[in-house]
Amino acid sequence: MAHKLCTPLIILVNLAISLAQNPPDGFGRAPKIGLLDLDVFGPSVPKLMGLEGLPPPELTKNGAIIPYANHGLQAMSMGFLLRPSAASLAEGGSDTADTAVVWRGLMVQKAAQQLLFDVDWRGRNGDVEGLPGLDVLVIDMPPGTGDVQLTLGQLVQVDGAVIVSTPQDVALIDARKGVSMFRKVDVPILGLLLNMAHYTCSSCDTKHQLFGSSESFRKAATSLSLPVLGELPIVPMVSKDGDAGRPTALRSTAAGGYNTVGGWGLGVGEVKTVMQSVARRVWDGITATRTSS
Repeated sequence: MAHKLCTPLIILVNLAISLAQNPPDGFGRAPKIGLLDLDVFGPSVPKLMGLEGLPPPELTKNGAIIPYANHGLQAMSMGFLLRPSAASLAEGGSDTADTAVVWRGLMVQKAAQQLLFDVDWRGRNGDVEGLPGLDVLVIDMPPGTGDVQLTLGQLVQVDGAVIVSTPQDVALIDARKGVSMFRKVDVPILGLLLNMAHYTCSSCDTKHQLFGSSESFRKAATSLSLPVLGELPIVPMVSKDGDAGRPTALRSTAAGGYNTVGGWGLGVGEVKTVMQSVARRVWDGITATRTSS
């Protein structure tokens, strides 16, 4: 059974790649990592993984959904299952980016269950007996503490959750609620990850904390008895890479210098270093969870 890990999406994609790039000592082979986008109302994996405009997924002989693959990862999202918008069809396209999901709770629960249980992560050859599955399934969660979170917590054995927040108090309020929710459904929490901790401009080396001091985040982690997994800077290239469907974790650290990529890449090396460290700590955490269960 694959380890299952929950975390928000753009960080999820880069974390999944970092997990594949940084296996535990003695693993012996390249880990098999999957991405599951459970944000039914705002699926973004097709965009972030460079998998937009594809036809509906194929099925195995047993009727299971075959995930798409790119960048060495397998991926599944509601975005792959939606019909193209009327505007896209009128133009002869197949883009689902403008297709809105307007569902009530029961339909959301059913969609989450389909994505959780009707996908064969072994791929096209999934019907072959004995074929190994994933080592880790990284799951994106929608905001809040609603139907999708409860469905996951009640029906799936999750090996760990990573709580991501920005430094300001209004964000930390929601982070605390997320911690409380996961604890109520007995999901282990591996730690907190600070996003948009600071920004370093091209004209100085000062780290500008645009969303407030990171100290509030660290105090929250202490009060919740959770470790801080890392602090990610604001780096424009992360957004640009996401829009291009090629996650920043795939970049060479040589692209981190300002003069190399015209300013957009300032901080890429720091992002990669933080994500590598987070990946190693996540591996340790999910392995410990499995050992103790």
